Amino acid sequence: MTSTTHPARATRPSRGPSASRTRRLTRIWLWIATLVGAFFAGGPVLWMLTSSVKPNTEIFAYPPTFIPERFTLAAYAEILGNPEKVRFFINSYTVAAGVVLLTLFAGIMAGYALSRFDFRFKGPLNAVIISIQAVPPITLLIPYFGLVVWLRLYDTLWALILTYMVATIPYAILMMTGYFNTIPKDLDEAVKIDGGGTFRTLWRFLVPIARPGIVSVGAYTFMVAWNEYLFALTLTQNRSNRTVPVGIQLLMGEHSFEWSEMMAMSVLGCLPVLILFLFFQRQFVGGMTAGAVKT
Repeated sequence: MTSTTHPARATRPSRGPSASRTRRLTRIWLWIATLVGAFFAGGPVLWMLTSSVKPNTEIFAYPPTFIPERFTLAAYAEILGNPEKVRFFINSYTVAAGVVLLTLFAGIMAGYALSRFDFRFKGPLNAVIISIQAVPPITLLIPYFGLVVWLRLYDTLWALILTYMVATIPYAILMMTGYFNTIPKDLDEAVKIDGGGTFRTLWRFLVPIARPGIVSVGAYTFMVAWNEYLFALTLTQNRSNRTVPVGIQLLMGEHSFEWSEMMAMSVLGCLPVLILFLFFQRQFVGGMTAGAVKT
């Protein structure tokens, strides 16, 4: 009896030490790339944290020290104990909360209408909403300034709220339209058969189901309103109406910079966004994915 060897099995290259060495090298390079990326992403944040607990003179020490030689919370005490600087945070919270609530209401209503109803000029309206997203905000600064002055809203928090909503509402409408499209229309018909109207269908049934999308839109809107600097600087004048980003810039004096206080205020300004993302991370990612898949 003669044994026969399958041609394909005979010509198949053997996976020896070279293949395992290649996989090991690939894994090593991936780890190196990950560490380098983490260093560039997290290094400035760690430097900001350590600088906020250093004396102002130690920040300029040479050679620079990453770990503080003298740990102090004087910068945080100065910020939290100064009513004017605390006012910056109150203004930022007020503006961000107003923008989130109004944007969510407008986005839910418009997204539901675009998702469930067919009406005239629906296509052009979608095109306008998308085109607004493509306009650089800085090109609208001077027109907004003139409009805010004409409406007598200059140097008020309402000027910031209404201005930010122009940038956040188109995104909210697109995201909520995409998320409502993922919800079957049979649910609407079932509610209507039971005697429910349009508003009851939306607010009692669809809104709870669309909570991940709403959380995603709310988190994005909050971050935009909290971090915006250019319009907050241009549309407000009195220090009592300034927000956190402008307040950080105001710590730059004519002859000296309060670097430790700037870093401390930056840390305190990052905390709301960080806490918001940590608590709603799953809903944020799920809402972004669902809203982008089907529009």
